[in-house]
Amino acid sequence: MTGAISGVGAYAPRFRISADAFEDAWGQFQAAGVTEKAVAGADEDALTMAYEAATRALEAAAVDPATVDWLGFASSRPPVAEEDLTARLGEMVGLDEAASRQVFTGSTRAGTRAIWAGLDALEADATTGLVVAADAPKGDPDHGVDHAAGAGAAAFVLEGDGPAEIVDRAEYATPYPGTRFRSTGADETQALGVTQYDRQAFSETIGGAVSGLELEADPEAAAIQAPDGKLPYRGAGAAGVGTDEIQAAATVHELGDLGAASVPVSLASALADGYESILGVAYGSGAGADALVLETDGDVPVESALEGGESLSYAEYLRQRGVVTTGPPSGGGAYVSVPSWQRSIPQRYRLEAGRCPECGALSFPPEGACGDCGTLAEYEPVELPGEGTIEAVTTIGQGGAPPEFSEQQARSGDYAAAIVDLEGPDGSETVSVPAMGTDAAPDAFGVGDRIETTIRRIYTQEGVTRYGFKIRPAE
Repeated sequence: MTGAISGVGAYAPRFRISADAFEDAWGQFQAAGVTEKAVAGADEDALTMAYEAATRALEAAAVDPATVDWLGFASSRPPVAEEDLTARLGEMVGLDEAASRQVFTGSTRAGTRAIWAGLDALEADATTGLVVAADAPKGDPDHGVDHAAGAGAAAFVLEGDGPAEIVDRAEYATPYPGTRFRSTGADETQALGVTQYDRQAFSETIGGAVSGLELEADPEAAAIQAPDGKLPYRGAGAAGVGTDEIQAAATVHELGDLGAASVPVSLASALADGYESILGVAYGSGAGADALVLETDGDVPVESALEGGESLSYAEYLRQRGVVTTGPPSGGGAYVSVPSWQRSIPQRYRLEAGRCPECGALSFPPEGACGDCGTLAEYEPVELPGEGTIEAVTTIGQGGAPPEFSEQQARSGDYAAAIVDLEGPDGSETVSVPAMGTDAAPDAFGVGDRIETTIRRIYTQEGVTRYGFKIRPAE
């Protein structure tokens, strides 16, 4: 045994756009086998999707985040080209500051590279690892890469023992430049589109990786890299599986190309469906492949949120992605320096309130005099569970958003702004907090409604994106 998965989380945004919507706009749809795909919202990116998947995996495994001593984050398109995003992600999910961390990028193979490293960490001195892969590819609007490009994330808690054992792994690489690439400074992923060359690179590398495995029996499901809904099936022979096994794990038909999260999300889907023997094969242009074999007892804890909830027209799709909107207006916005924002991260990421040492009342944020007794003293930190009830709510429409939020409003449309009563740790006390709505239209938020918190993009100033909590209707 090389390691085990004790909990799985998976997430895809609620927005969907169909192949028909693309065909109506362009007269053709260049992503074979994709019927619809997931679309990240205006306040979502690879980091917020990673948070969604990671929190679900930790919940599924019933693991205290503070016990995780290794974190790996993988994405072919991280929100920033140079910054260690595991620092933010670790704080968002509550990891210890001394936990080891690694970032994996530069390839759609990055997700399995992170799993590799997590297994190696377990074989060294780590006890609990958390691997998170999240991606949202992007190409030129008239290119097949963009037509297929979806959005999603998956996370795995790795331990020495667990219900899903990774019993073997292998890799293979040989040079095939130009199959898929993104140049330094470019925003869109490109591909030369030489069909026979692309197929040869795909088949040779995945076949080479699978040939390095010792398979005792044919797998029940095969999670194979899916840049579209057709290529994985063309690689069935090279991978030594049938089309039924590929179909059993495939998510590309409903979610699109998930880049570095393609194989991880398909693995999560297959585990959720109870398959007991799963082959995973990730491919990265260049070209190289990773292959792994999972064997389970059919009862792996999985918390999944892959269902769609709202269909977009092509114009709405472009707006959510910021293609047809302008940037924020010059001047007039409330300026919060990065150092000031950094000091408030415990409140924005983990809902850290403060308990008054004199009267015991909760304050949020935990600063200034106590609102109940007026005491000016150092508060005791208390993390709120992130559930509550709406006290008051309004809708922010076009022209009503503060300048720093105007770009998001232009992309996402009207959004809810609310005052919510967030519950304390034992549910017997509350504290009032202002919050923005997400994941639903403004009319989904009403006074007295139950809400839960999540983390999303807030706004970007000076090139630095601020992340923090928002509210959504409780599940």
